[in-house]
Amino acid sequence: MTQDAMIENSTYTTETGSITTGTPAVQGQTIRDSVAQALENYFAHLDGQEVFDVYDMVLAEVEAPLLEAVMKYTRKNQTKASAILGLNRGTLRKKLKQYDML
Repeated sequence: MTQDAMIENSTYTTETGSITTGTPAVQGQTIRDSVAQALENYFAHLDGQEVFDVYDMVLAEVEAPLLEAVMKYTRKNQTKASAILGLNRGTLRKKLKQYDML
């Protein structure tokens, strides 16, 4: 398994409801649970390979789809997206460029 392994689609429960992203999931599974399960699976299938930059890998796997979803929700309105994400608009633009979304 490579470090660009994807976190599976799932159902996420938030304070305001549930978000379903494609495939059936365990009822009430949180984003935290999904990440923990994905990492457990990732480490279980390394077959002795050395691992580096797991923190950055996880951030990229979670941050990119988060940015995509918020930008879609706001119809690419960066001011609204930055408010939803709690980021400065300049920081949002930097992250959008980082993931080739600008």
